[in-house]
Amino acid sequence: MTRVSVIGCGNMGGALVEGLSRADAYDVTAIDLDDAALESVADFAAETTTDIGVTRETPLVVVAVKPDAVPAVLDDLDLRGDQTLVTVAAGVPRAFVAERTDARVVRVMPNLAAANGNMAAAAVEEGSTDEVRDLLDAVGEFVEVEESEMDVATAVNGSGPAFAFHLIDAVKQAGVEGGLDPEQAEVLAAQTFKGAAETVLRDGRSVDELVDAVCSPNGTTIEGMEVLWESDADDAVEDAVSAAAERSRELAEDYDE
Repeated sequence: MTRVSVIGCGNMGGALVEGLSRADAYDVTAIDLDDAALESVADFAAETTTDIGVTRETPLVVVAVKPDAVPAVLDDLDLRGDQTLVTVAAGVPRAFVAERTDARVVRVMPNLAAANGNMAAAAVEEGSTDEVRDLLDAVGEFVEVEESEMDVATAVNGSGPAFAFHLIDAVKQAGVEGGLDPEQAEVLAAQTFKGAAETVLRDGRSVDELVDAVCSPNGTTIEGMEVLWESDADDAVEDAVSAAAERSRELAEDYDE
C-alpha cells in the first residue's frame, strides 16, 4: 500500500480521497482544518487529521486547496527531497510551488469523477513521475501536457464536468417535456452521455464518423442533428471553455514573480 496525504478535503480533494480508497492500493490520510470536511471523507480515509505535520511520513502529498490558500499551505509544509508534492490548484504554476518546497513537484488538474474511477486529468509533463502516473491511473485517465497548455486543459477537463452536467440536464428536461418521468429521463440522458463518452474513448472511429453511424438517412437522429448544426450550440460550448481558460490565466497572474 502506498501512503498518500491529501491536504484539503473539499469537492476535489474529497473526490481523490474516495477514488484512491476504492483503488485498494493506497493508504490515504485526509488533512483539513474543517471537521465537517474530514467527517465527509472519514469512511474513505485510513486517517483524518488537522495536523499537516503528518505529511512528513508520506511519500506522496497532494495539495487540493483553493488557489488562494496554496501559499499558506506551502508555508506550513516541511517536505524532504525524496517526497513528491502533487498540486491540483487551478492557475498555480509549478515553478511557484517548486520554489517553496524541497519535494519533487508535479502539477495536475483532475476532476470530480476521480471519486468513481472515471477521472480525466491533465498533468504537466515536466517533473512528472511514475508514482504520480500510477496514482492518476488508479482513478481514471490522464494526459501529459506542457505547462503552457494547462489553462485550456483546466477548462476542458477541470471545468468540463459542469458543462457536461448542464447538457445532460438539457437532454433530460427535453425528455420530461415530452412526457417522460423525470427520474427515467435522467437515467436515459446520463447513461447515454456515459455510453457515448466510452465509445469515443474505445472506438477507433472519429467523432464525426460516430455521428454518421448514428444518423440513418431520413431517420430521427439526422433531424435532431440538423437543428444542432444550424444552431450556435458549438460556439456556446467553445465560448464556455474559453472563458474558463481565461479565468485560469487570470488566477496564474496572482503568482507571477
